[in-house]
Amino acid sequence: MAHLLIVDDDDAFRDTLAETLQGFGHEVAAAAGGAQALVLLASAPPFDAIFLDHRMPGMDGLETLAALREGPFPAPPVIVLTAFTGAANTIEAMRLGAFDHLAKPVRRETLRAVLDNALQCRAAPASETAAPPQAGDGDLVGHSEAMREVHKRIGLAAASALPVLVLGETGTGKEVVARALHRYSGRARRPFIAVNCAAIPGELLESELFGHVRGAFTGAAAEREGCFRAADGGVLLLDEIGDMPLDVQAKILRVLQEGEVVPLGSNRAVRVDVRIVAATHRDLGAAVRDGKFRADLLYRLDVLSIRLPPLRERPDDIIPLAELFLRRAAAGGPSKLLGADAAACLSRRPWPGNARELRNAMERCHALVRHDVIGAADLDAILDAPSFGAGQEPAAGLPDDWLAQPLPLAVERLERLMLEHALAQAQGNRAEAARRLGIHRQLLYRKLAQYGIDG
Repeated sequence: MAHLLIVDDDDAFRDTLAETLQGFGHEVAAAAGGAQALVLLASAPPFDAIFLDHRMPGMDGLETLAALREGPFPAPPVIVLTAFTGAANTIEAMRLGAFDHLAKPVRRETLRAVLDNALQCRAAPASETAAPPQAGDGDLVGHSEAMREVHKRIGLAAASALPVLVLGETGTGKEVVARALHRYSGRARRPFIAVNCAAIPGELLESELFGHVRGAFTGAAAEREGCFRAADGGVLLLDEIGDMPLDVQAKILRVLQEGEVVPLGSNRAVRVDVRIVAATHRDLGAAVRDGKFRADLLYRLDVLSIRLPPLRERPDDIIPLAELFLRRAAAGGPSKLLGADAAACLSRRPWPGNARELRNAMERCHALVRHDVIGAADLDAILDAPSFGAGQEPAAGLPDDWLAQPLPLAVERLERLMLEHALAQAQGNRAEAARRLGIHRQLLYRKLAQYGIDG
């Protein structure tokens, strides 16, 4: 039998939860708020676990959790219960040391399983240097169970300095996760530097990462600091690390092992304190077997991992994300709304480009739809039919509305669709997308920048 404490301002919910926990064979005490809970904790026999509501008048759940972690004695495992499951709430609760973060209502079997696990371990203390969260979690929108697990993993990883490997298909938001890890960590006031390893030619990537001294190679007219030194004390995102050349991988391994970099053309090592977050859409295990990725580097990177689910695995998040992107496209002005038929259409699409493809689609809708409510017919016309986005060949002919607009605008729309289609087919690999389109990679870069496409 465990000694449990329930902290919740809702009398009915508190009584129901107490009855359930007593039915499990435990002894239960209750508090109606955070301040009353702290008094109980100081005066009553030690509790084995705490169930803590998030939204309460006065001292709310997160303030209570922070006070518990700052107390003179180790706090028992805390399970936060909330009806408000936004990314910031979940991440902050886990960062502060919550054992778990459950959405109300909680199923009886889930409650029992989480409690049993909590009673077998103690909650880890939060990082003393962790900075308070800041705004900017919009792209982490999602109330699906899959995304809530991502939020929890971010919160747990934020207090650590260990490397993190973020896995997910192209467009799922791997950089968004890396930025959240930085924002909720003790390094939040230090630099965040992102490098796309697939977008920089191999011969330039080493200089980009490690820097060089003057005269290190032809054209090196001045010293370059490099991303590792620029990120000192902060976080460095190595995006698409699966595309990094093997010789550069060996030098990344040295940084992880020794904590120092050697600029090109120099024999002097420079100490750096950088947390590495690596991201990729590739199967690194398969790359190791194919001899394209170092096994020792994978072992050092894959200490903490976060897998981002594709949109097709979390369809409940599609409409909230689409509405967010429409509001952003409005840039503070009146935002267009999604009609019920348009929302149903969006939910049925497979979105091979994931959140990035959805964002681009909503930006096009905001720019091209003239009325306030976007309908399914608007989506069919603007997105050039669902089958095109699904990775199939576009239907023969052009939609009727294309023939009623100026030729330059129609050409731009077609060019943009072809760029997005090629990137989706190439899984975000720009070199492969350029090959499919039959153009030089530099021209592809210019076109992507012209249309604001993040490939």
